[in-house]
Amino acid sequence: MFSPAQPNTGEFSGIRCRLHLFAERFLTDSRGTEHEIELPVLSMRMDYGGTELRVADRSSRFFVATDAGMHEVERDRAQERRLQCLVESFGAVEVEQAEDLIPPMDSQADYIVQPCGDIHSWCSFAVYAVAQLRAAGINVTVAEDYPYQVVDDDPPWVASVEPDRERLDWFGLQLGIFLEGERVDVLPALLELLEKSPKGNSAHALLEGAKQRIALRISERRYVTLPPDRLRALLRALLELYRGEPPKDARLSFVGSQANALVHLQRALHRGNSAALFEGVREVMRRGELLARRDGLAVDPGYFDGLQATLRSYQREGVEWLQKLRALNAGGILADDMGLGKTLQAIAHLCVEKAQGRMDRPSIIVVPTSLCVNWSRELERFAPHLSCSVYQGKHRHAVEGQLEQSDVVVTSYPILLRDIEVLCAYEYHYCILDEAQTIKNHRSQATLAVKRIKARHRMCLSGTPVENNLDELWSIFSFLMPDLLGEQKNFRTRFRYPIERGGDTLRLQALKQRVAPFVLRRMKEQVARDLPPKTEIVRPIELEGAQRDLYECIRLAVHAEVRKNITERGLAKCSLTVLDALLKLRQVCCDPGLLHLAVARDVKTSKKLEAFLELTQLQLQQGRRILVFSQFERMLARLSEQLLAVGVSHTTLTGKTTDRQRRVDAFQAGDVAVFLISLKAGGTGLNLTRADTVIHYDPWWNSAAQAQATDRAYRIGQTRPVFVYNLIAAGSVEEKMLELQQRKRQLASSLFEGSGSVANLDWATIEDLFAPLQ
Repeated sequence: MFSPAQPNTGEFSGIRCRLHLFAERFLTDSRGTEHEIELPVLSMRMDYGGTELRVADRSSRFFVATDAGMHEVERDRAQERRLQCLVESFGAVEVEQAEDLIPPMDSQADYIVQPCGDIHSWCSFAVYAVAQLRAAGINVTVAEDYPYQVVDDDPPWVASVEPDRERLDWFGLQLGIFLEGERVDVLPALLELLEKSPKGNSAHALLEGAKQRIALRISERRYVTLPPDRLRALLRALLELYRGEPPKDARLSFVGSQANALVHLQRALHRGNSAALFEGVREVMRRGELLARRDGLAVDPGYFDGLQATLRSYQREGVEWLQKLRALNAGGILADDMGLGKTLQAIAHLCVEKAQGRMDRPSIIVVPTSLCVNWSRELERFAPHLSCSVYQGKHRHAVEGQLEQSDVVVTSYPILLRDIEVLCAYEYHYCILDEAQTIKNHRSQATLAVKRIKARHRMCLSGTPVENNLDELWSIFSFLMPDLLGEQKNFRTRFRYPIERGGDTLRLQALKQRVAPFVLRRMKEQVARDLPPKTEIVRPIELEGAQRDLYECIRLAVHAEVRKNITERGLAKCSLTVLDALLKLRQVCCDPGLLHLAVARDVKTSKKLEAFLELTQLQLQQGRRILVFSQFERMLARLSEQLLAVGVSHTTLTGKTTDRQRRVDAFQAGDVAVFLISLKAGGTGLNLTRADTVIHYDPWWNSAAQAQATDRAYRIGQTRPVFVYNLIAAGSVEEKMLELQQRKRQLASSLFEGSGSVANLDWATIEDLFAPLQ
């Protein structure tokens, strides 16, 4: 077979081949309905010294008239076959081989060009194959009305940016190419490609693994083609800007906080050998360049004089990043891994604001109730020169008159809800939300309340900005910078659903690039290399005897109930039924005594409880200090009873604990060796570096919550290796929960590392959760 990559024109010296590229309409039968489709085709003629023969003509001989009369000539079938093989190597198929296509009666076509192809493959044929065929010595002509004509293969590009005359800090982008001395707008073609490709696939599906060039339509029959890598970069930059709205006056509208996308667009336009011209407002381009850079705004050391702490290098970089966002009038999420000092960085940032004279009004910090005392202590410790009013507790109204004169006001989300009119009566310099995942539900009262706070600048602190789904990221940014991610409905259509349901990596990368300037995420492994190692251990425990029988008995009953409810009411309306059924199974795994069911009363043993006591006593013998987490307060009470029975000193922290700090201090001082903590009460705001062993008695859907709990011990200040034990009942719903955690974690880690949850359970997942013990 002849290789198109190495044409040899000498082989064709006796025969001249002529190809003509045009289009014909064929009849085809699809699902019993006959209809017409237009396909690119080739006519192929063999020229024997002026006598042309169709390649489809099967005769082996022909007559040629000369001065001496008629002469019979034998066709060079071997040579013709080489020519045919060359044409077929580019995806051309003989018409008679396409059995499901019926050509017109007067068809001149000998070949169909890639009958299963699309616009992109046909345009690629017009660029690549035609050039190769001509290089091989074949005369190729193209019909004037051929519908897939490709213009200049690498035209010069031009982009221009102008301010929006109707909206402050909004701009319009025009994007086109220079063709035959004229500027041709290509935005419509690019946006059409973003929405849907000709075969109904997303641009992500089209570009995934694509090797051929991609065609952009610029007029009725004309296209320009781009290599996939360049087009991918171009579309990703446009996705950062595009909000699903049609261009206005041939301009794509975007807000100034998206200016970093212009940097990515500029890089995409300069890929390859083509020239590119970027015109527009220099101010917004400089803003984009600043946003695209990860470094911050340098701070003179003198402005840290009031700070009673020595910042680590990454913490100083965090403050400089916050200063840059402030200078650009942008909000941001300081999303450092738990234990890296987000509180200290925020305090240092306020110190700089005070020192530079910008904090001429108070800044408000909204935190979970349990962290109010912690923030007050940290402010007094690190920034005693900042006056602080804690607006919290029964006697909070006594400090109401001091709020306006304070540098910092600390309050909690519940108090903000109760006293919204009091706290929103002032205008603040900064509004800082700690544990900002508190506002992950955009409909919650807490979210609505914080949006009412009037402040020049806004900042969020959260080690887990995404726990369940991308709506949570949208909710946080709707507080920080509402214009950045737009309306929720549009965000779901353009980002959340394609990413979560379709695995659209193009949109994931575009979203990541859109929010990247406003999210600073550092992991311990990156910046705290002096931390000792952390070892994660999954300890499977086999359920036996009566406990195993009870699990299977309840599993069969609740599984049947769940199936019945889903069949009658639909999956969407049965979430509470499903969660209640799963709760019963989880309680059996922990300790049958947690169940309020008659069938469980006679089961007096728990294999997990036995394993826990054995593990705890072994760790204590080795001189370790232990944190124990569970979602069930009743389980913690049960563990407390058992520890007392074997003489192990311990203390407990739950949501009902009133002397929280005293118990923390007792553990840190070494007065007790074991600290029993409910996951909800102890997942945030605790520094327990005296511990070097963490036991998760039962898994939770959200791995981020468990990670936060673990990091009460594994944080800056820890000097000993930390061992983390996850106790699970082997083959049970708990093991399935761990698997589900891993799958859900991928969403957040692909954005900026770190979260996971149970959300949007489908039928297959539910069936797996209720599977029999293995």
